Amino acid sequence: MDQISSLSELLAVQKTSSFIEIPGTLSRTFGQTTLSTTLPMSKLFAIYEVDLEVQRSIVPLNLSRMMDYIMLYLDHGQGIYFPGIILSARGAGEYDPASGVYRLQAIEKLYVVDGQHRLAAFRRLMETLQSAMARAKDRREYDRMEEIGKKLSKLYTFPMSTMIYLDINARQERQLFSDINKLPRKIGGNLAVLREQRRFYHVLATRLVEESPIMKRIPVDMFTERGKGPEFLFSYHLLIEILIGLFEGRLKSASRGNGYYFEDHEIESQMKVAEHYFEGMLRHLPEPEKGELCWSENLQIALAMFFHGEATKSGTFNKYALDYALHILPHLDWNAIYSGDEKDRLPRRSRIMKAFQYVKGFYEEHHLFLIRESDMADEMEDEKEAKEDVG
Repeated sequence: MDQISSLSELLAVQKTSSFIEIPGTLSRTFGQTTLSTTLPMSKLFAIYEVDLEVQRSIVPLNLSRMMDYIMLYLDHGQGIYFPGIILSARGAGEYDPASGVYRLQAIEKLYVVDGQHRLAAFRRLMETLQSAMARAKDRREYDRMEEIGKKLSKLYTFPMSTMIYLDINARQERQLFSDINKLPRKIGGNLAVLREQRRFYHVLATRLVEESPIMKRIPVDMFTERGKGPEFLFSYHLLIEILIGLFEGRLKSASRGNGYYFEDHEIESQMKVAEHYFEGMLRHLPEPEKGELCWSENLQIALAMFFHGEATKSGTFNKYALDYALHILPHLDWNAIYSGDEKDRLPRRSRIMKAFQYVKGFYEEHHLFLIRESDMADEMEDEKEAKEDVG
């Protein structure tokens, strides 16, 4: 018997007709032969393998976040977007130019160069759903089985762009993995937040800027990647932080309400409150200008958190309580908040909390003497007249 020197020769002598066929376009990419295609996840599950000498270990947090992202598609039909998977053939399979098909024997595998976490997230969800299906079957929960079956079907048929390098070695795989994951720079700041338009406060901020006339007086930078342009008072990112402070009394990092699932009426109702809040800020503060300390980033977040506390003392957001508390603004000495160079030296969080504590302490000590009920009555009368004039 002739000596068999490779896996391909071994497969060639086997009497099996079990092939996995991958239609695709053959081309040259930076001097290497590549096959470009789009595959359903069911087929990708059958052909990929992970070499830990090339790939890093799975990061549990990244995996969990990616699974949550995929669930947006499975549970709610929201569009999700992934960069393509890159695989390496390592000599496996053959390309048939006549039919435009790349054929793999059933036991052959392609090795992951880029996309390990994406593939792992899909596989973990597949296994989770299969386990849930088995439990539902044991309990004869037929409606539940149908629901899970639909999700599994969506998962299996999800199309993933795939590029297969047919002729690179392990050293080139490691270099390619390093280049893909080291060289690109992630988007950040304003741009990263702006592009995320699924979360509650992101949608609310966008609607507010695009639809509310009051925001014409508070210029918001919607496009600069980091910080804000010189002609703008707020960055889009800052507006979201202010909204979280106003509605939750927390910093953005601790937000509990910036989720993916909400109803349109929730956006509508919170838009009205936000508009009312900014109207009050414009009424009681000097005209918005960059040089005004009261309109600075840290002070605006601190004020939003403080007014949340006053507006929700009764357990629900009380607009009258908010209006009352807003009357403290003209009496605050903004220059008394920070001592010396604290405004520039302290960490951002410390500056925000120092301003918050100052405003809160000043309000508790002085509001009974500084805020008059007659001021409230005059404003309510003015609002009534303005509405009648519009009508």
